[in-house]
Amino acid sequence: MASLKIKKGETVKVIAGKDTGKEGKVLSVDVKNHKILVEGVNKVTKHAKPSQANPDGGRIEKEAPIDISNVMLVVKGQPTRVGFRMDGDKKVRFAKKTGEAID
Repeated sequence: MASLKIKKGETVKVIAGKDTGKEGKVLSVDVKNHKILVEGVNKVTKHAKPSQANPDGGRIEKEAPIDISNVMLVVKGQPTRVGFRMDGDKKVRFAKKTGEAID
């Protein structure tokens, strides 16, 4: 399994789709399907029946997953591609725009 270039908690910028240009924090990463959940991006409306947790039911807005290829990692305010290199005997991620290590 190849390691993904984006991790939970990092800031990303959307580069494709209906939310192009928006930035947000990564809430979760689905490694198997190569999808991520980004805060405030790709909002969908879900219709919920009344339940004990939500007695009124109604429409709930929530984020839906987007493909990981549609986002770029933001490092020091600039979106950048991510690469891997060996730093001694340790594999580290680095920003291709600046060349500096991320981890």
